[in-house]
Amino acid sequence: MEARARNLYLVPYVLWIVLFVIAPILLIAYYSFFNVEGQFTFENYQKFFTPVYLRMTLSSFWYAFLITLFSLLVAYPTAYLLTKTKHKALWLLLIILPSWINLLLKAYAFIGLFGTYGFVNSVLEVTGIGTKQILFTDFSFVFVSVYIFIPFMILPVYNALEKMNPTLIDAARDLGASPWMTFRRVVFPLTIDGVKAGCMAVFIPALSLFMITRLIAGNRVITLGTAIEQHFLVTQDWGMGATIAVFLIIAMAILMLLTGNRKRGLIDIVKK
Repeated sequence: MEARARNLYLVPYVLWIVLFVIAPILLIAYYSFFNVEGQFTFENYQKFFTPVYLRMTLSSFWYAFLITLFSLLVAYPTAYLLTKTKHKALWLLLIILPSWINLLLKAYAFIGLFGTYGFVNSVLEVTGIGTKQILFTDFSFVFVSVYIFIPFMILPVYNALEKMNPTLIDAARDLGASPWMTFRRVVFPLTIDGVKAGCMAVFIPALSLFMITRLIAGNRVITLGTAIEQHFLVTQDWGMGATIAVFLIIAMAILMLLTGNRKRGLIDIVKK
């Protein structure tokens, strides 16, 4: 009876997965075998391996890597400081709050800040540096992307740091380890699962960005997400857009398998 009850509870979950995960993926795979005239073909897959799309793929991975790296560099010390401060819940709420704001509104806010007559250029004028072209650059694209994704990096890292046993740090210091060695041999290995979770939470959506590339980068940055949007909404070549989406899904699945969390004991960490 208990097993039957558990199976009944699984029904809504299975239906959700089938309708909103498996079915859309199968539909995308189906459309990828048709050209713009609606004829069955493998031409879309051949076209994907041309230099244009391969460069676009490398560019997407490069920018996703940069966004993830800078997010981690900012998020890790921030999460560490959060574990040492009072009113942690309040600070976490302040970090999460920006993620509740619509992405389009945040993009337009940065257009106002980075524009020719925006706040940042006004400050540069006052300091004597002069007006700079900040908007529609690689810098502005990466900066805004990091700002948007940083809460998704901070939360898993913070959670991993909170779960860590503080007596291990005291033990390392008692044994003569320097702060850097303590971090490298004790703190970071014990929080690596949180780092992996944060990196995946940032890297995967960063691969398919398209709105920010238009509004902030001014289409100077072309990613796979931008190409998918163009094919579905502009050229109406749903087959090619679906083909790019198929490769994007495959890449994400491979990344998730490669970075899957594997439980490690303290002995394994110390051996390293």
